Amino acid sequence: MKNLEPEEALEYLKRGTVDIIEEEELLAKLRRSAETGRPLRVKAGFDPTAPDLHLGHTVLLRKMRHFQDLGHMVYFLIGDFTAMIGDPSGRSETRPPLTREEIQENARTYADQVFKILDPERTQVVFNSQWMSRMTAEDFIRLCAKYTVARMLERDDFKKRFETGRAIYIHEIIYPLIQAYDSVALETDVELGGTDQLFNLLVGREIQREYGQEPQVILTVPILEGLDGVQKMSKSLGNYVGITEPPQEMFGKLMSISDDLMWRYYELLTDLPLPEIEALKQAVAAGREHPKEVKKRLAMMIVTQFHSEAAAREAAEEFERVFTRKEIPKEAPEIRVAPGRIWLPGLLKEAGLVKSTSEGKRLVAQGAIKTLEGVALPEEYAFSPGETYLRVGKKRFLKVVVG
Repeated sequence: MKNLEPEEALEYLKRGTVDIIEEEELLAKLRRSAETGRPLRVKAGFDPTAPDLHLGHTVLLRKMRHFQDLGHMVYFLIGDFTAMIGDPSGRSETRPPLTREEIQENARTYADQVFKILDPERTQVVFNSQWMSRMTAEDFIRLCAKYTVARMLERDDFKKRFETGRAIYIHEIIYPLIQAYDSVALETDVELGGTDQLFNLLVGREIQREYGQEPQVILTVPILEGLDGVQKMSKSLGNYVGITEPPQEMFGKLMSISDDLMWRYYELLTDLPLPEIEALKQAVAAGREHPKEVKKRLAMMIVTQFHSEAAAREAAEEFERVFTRKEIPKEAPEIRVAPGRIWLPGLLKEAGLVKSTSEGKRLVAQGAIKTLEGVALPEEYAFSPGETYLRVGKKRFLKVVVG
């Protein structure tokens, strides 16, 4: 745990943030905490809609861990109540709500993943149904009376939908108020979120004032670009690195990012001091370091964080063997087929490399299913007797045995 003076702690927390509202308030809270010994109550909310976390989610989780490193308490809020509404942030259409069963199933998967980063001793997992389900209709009306429709329509997504005549439902307007009330219920000192959550976080400050509480400080973190370096990291876009993926797959994906994006990942996904990152940049620019070697160090650091140093070393060796020396991977999944023409989308699904035949068809159409010699295969293909290795996308392989 870091033993820093409040001013030093503030500088430590500022790394990788976009907004701090207000910085002077945060410093005052850090000073008060140092004087009284009372840890700050730091909250971040997660709707259990996508429980398979990727590196984009960890930017926020890492900032939570930074507060824990300074001795503060983090509240990992699972919005099981708000998930039944669906956060409309950044959306042009109404989001379908989840069922209670879907929420419970998704929520169960969080703990094993988040404690790869967070300190269990300084984390309290809470559900906002604990207080929202007990709220009476009278309580809820009083909450709604503390904010205006005009202020709510200042939100970009609501404003655009209103101007274009697209529907805005009452439950969507209520969502930011419930998120704000979570801060009241937890008496939050600091709330963290992505830049797309800024409006909701600001509502939290106002609602805390309405309930006679000192307003929380807001810290926002950037939205991490995915492997393509353009759009935000997302499972639906396929440009993600899942934190539970096998070490070899994580390593290979990280090696595929651009040299420019590499520095962004260094800053947001590692604790390497900023002066050291800058020194690496200058070394690459001057030709003293090869970008590939610097990228390998990044991949090693991230894989070590979610697996182990030994797993990272093995993944690095496998990457060199397959992608540098063009050798066959040691642990490619194997599937046996009968002689004759084989429908590749079905084969890929049976081998567990895609979740559906539709995904398999898309990969085939993109020319992403190739032999080791680089020949793209059609949907139906007759394999030669014996063993054939297929490259599936850039990083995966499949061993097909005929007979």
